[in-house]
Amino acid sequence: MGAAAASGPPLLTGCGSSGGGRPRGQRPNVVVIMADDMGYSDIGCYGGEIDTPNLDRLAGAGVRFTNFYNTARCCPTRASLLTGLYPHQAGVGHMMDDYGLPGYQGDLNKQCVTLAEALKPAGYTTLMSGKWHVTPAQEPSKDNWPRQRGFDRFFGTIHGAGSFYDPPSLTRENEPIVPEAGFYYTDAISSQAVDYIGEYAGDDPFFMYVPYTSPHWPLHARDEDIAKYKGRYEMGWDELRESRRKRMIQMGIVDERWPLTPRDPRVPAWKDAPNKEWEQRRMEVYAAQVDVMDRGIGRIVSRLEETGVLDNTLILFLADNGGCAEELDEDWKGLHIPTKTLDGRPVQLGNDPRYMPGPEEGYQSYGVPWANASNTPFRLYKHWVHEGGISTPLIAHWPEGVTKPDSMNPEPGHLIDIMATCVDVAGAAYPAEFNGAPITPLEGKSLAPVIRGGEREPHEAIYWEHEGNRAVRQGKWKLVSRWNEDGGGQWELYDLEADRTEMNNLAAGNPEKAAELAGLYESWASRSQVAPWRSWEKEG
Repeated sequence: MGAAAASGPPLLTGCGSSGGGRPRGQRPNVVVIMADDMGYSDIGCYGGEIDTPNLDRLAGAGVRFTNFYNTARCCPTRASLLTGLYPHQAGVGHMMDDYGLPGYQGDLNKQCVTLAEALKPAGYTTLMSGKWHVTPAQEPSKDNWPRQRGFDRFFGTIHGAGSFYDPPSLTRENEPIVPEAGFYYTDAISSQAVDYIGEYAGDDPFFMYVPYTSPHWPLHARDEDIAKYKGRYEMGWDELRESRRKRMIQMGIVDERWPLTPRDPRVPAWKDAPNKEWEQRRMEVYAAQVDVMDRGIGRIVSRLEETGVLDNTLILFLADNGGCAEELDEDWKGLHIPTKTLDGRPVQLGNDPRYMPGPEEGYQSYGVPWANASNTPFRLYKHWVHEGGISTPLIAHWPEGVTKPDSMNPEPGHLIDIMATCVDVAGAAYPAEFNGAPITPLEGKSLAPVIRGGEREPHEAIYWEHEGNRAVRQGKWKLVSRWNEDGGGQWELYDLEADRTEMNNLAAGNPEKAAELAGLYESWASRSQVAPWRSWEKEG
């Protein structure tokens, strides 16, 4: 499947029930779209300078959630989003390695149901185009592949990362396939999603899951898409962070009381940075990757409109974790990194300034300085559970459901709420038992009341653990710690209403609140199959 041309910008209102769509008031289609390794402030409607007109239009006609969270890493996020559980409860507390512990088996367990398994009995056709990454790609068993976990149709990758020109584990239904010349994975995901809509939009509702790999490393984009951003980042990361924060304050995304976090100490001031042309190019390619994804989302929305079902389709867009600060070098080897291109040229692996990223023969990342900018104004990155690692945009667009378009909602929410929302709007039933196995009770709370302009019962608290990094949020309070080599880490306490950039640790002055939240965390960890993080787990 080659790349498809982009359609014009979609019109987001006024399609009614024309074009074969269902009458108003029937159960909506649901489309969940997820970016991969994208920071909180990258897209235009959250303060970014990257051109994302299609996401911006969805936000303008929908609801933006400003305190929504993922789980800081790709596999756990996918497990949580798909099941409505915390990732350890679904068996994916870390990556796709089996540590011999229930919460860390590295494979989606049978005590959970996926969104597809929950919605299919309610009469939904279930479709997926994109990245799976909740089961080991190299194992011969296909028990946990999408078609075996409730999806009627599947195109995408089982593995979690790889070349955009030649991704590993590329699969259609249950069979591996080889990309054709001119293949680019982001466009292929979009094209398949568009085709699914054309095939299945009609009387019966459908659920479609579209998890992109964009803009995860490697930095791969076509020359013409990169050229659009030539010179866009010559101001450097310091000015970029300041300008993003300013726009976010103007939009109401962040509070002006929250100071911008300091530049990462590993990063020089832009004026002192070497290899400026290469550094700019890294961010130019990253921006192009986001741009191409947005263009594909525009094609999906246009197809929904053309088939007459856009008005009664709930679209949710989010990201799987914060910006990724990983700097690639020659030691990064594995299943997902090819040694040669499709036409036989050697692949250069690593962030070497002698090679400009973008083409198929390169394999680089945008690294610490630009991830720091992506996560403006927050602390840290993917892996960590400070705000930079777990904060995600969440856009909800549903013309027949949204009563306050172009609105923002500050209520804290979590991936576990996606299953609850989908089950709610679909009129489905979350099962107590599935295929003879008892199912872990749903953890999330539906966002549908909020999308419709009302209120919902708030979470008592929401929780995180990844690689020993721990956190609990209750209302405005957040208790968080960063794992260290000594085991564990000191708890930090923040009032996120006054200080969401986590600059003023209140733990010493408020020990009772810190102890209260620590007790909540320990109770959650005990019931959720969270194990202490140890060095052998970290190496996994």
